[in-house]
Amino acid sequence: MMKLLVMGAGGRMGRSLVRAIDQTDGVVLSGAIEQSKSPYLTQDSGLLAGISTNGIVISDDLNDVIAQTDGVLDFTTPSSTVEIARLCAQRGIVHIIGTTGCSAEDERKIAEYALNAVIMKSGNMSLGVNLLGVLVQQAAKALNPGDFDIEIVEMHHKHKVDAPSGTALLLGEQAALGRSVDLEMASVRVRDGYTGAREDGSIGFATLRGGSVVGEHSVILAGQGERIELKHIASDRSIFASGAVKAAIWAKDKPAGLYSMLDVLGLN
Repeated sequence: MMKLLVMGAGGRMGRSLVRAIDQTDGVVLSGAIEQSKSPYLTQDSGLLAGISTNGIVISDDLNDVIAQTDGVLDFTTPSSTVEIARLCAQRGIVHIIGTTGCSAEDERKIAEYALNAVIMKSGNMSLGVNLLGVLVQQAAKALNPGDFDIEIVEMHHKHKVDAPSGTALLLGEQAALGRSVDLEMASVRVRDGYTGAREDGSIGFATLRGGSVVGEHSVILAGQGERIELKHIASDRSIFASGAVKAAIWAKDKPAGLYSMLDVLGLN
């Protein structure tokens, strides 16, 4: 049995991860961590997740719990994720990262820690989104940037704190890869006021927030007289949780390194 620890176990994603572990053969919950001021501390993580009592109470003592685990499932914040990556590297523990909003410096540190541990990091853990990314890359490669413009539109619930979403950036990276360009140089994140005409080859992002939307992403390739739209709609965040658990199982016996969900799905 692979022992898995869930970070942010009291949140929406954390509870989904606890449920996914409970429903998956070959894994067991070894710990549930929350912030020191969380109202969920000392609560049974199973009951909080809407399943039966599992005896794993939510704690804020990561150092104590991590010593008893084989892998960490982490959908938290960039600063927390970097620190967790450091701890996992020290112990050679699998680290599954679904955290979004990481800076270039955060990414550099995570890559450095991956020299000593298996780190699987993805902006989205679902099969559908990662397959969509492959299709976006192929479409961007096939369609001339002078003939087709690429726009990425995403919508999430009103509580999401980063923008564009990690999934939108994942799709943008695939589009940039298809066109052999640097996304940072090609992307347009904000349009306001008198912007002038759209530059050929740019990759635009539009961010929408509201209600309880789990996640909707559209990649639009707009040409003269025709438009192609590639879209993914997530209606249940359990798809991300089950994907993360599957990634942990896949990563268990892999050599140290930085992997993506495309590696897990055999699409890389």
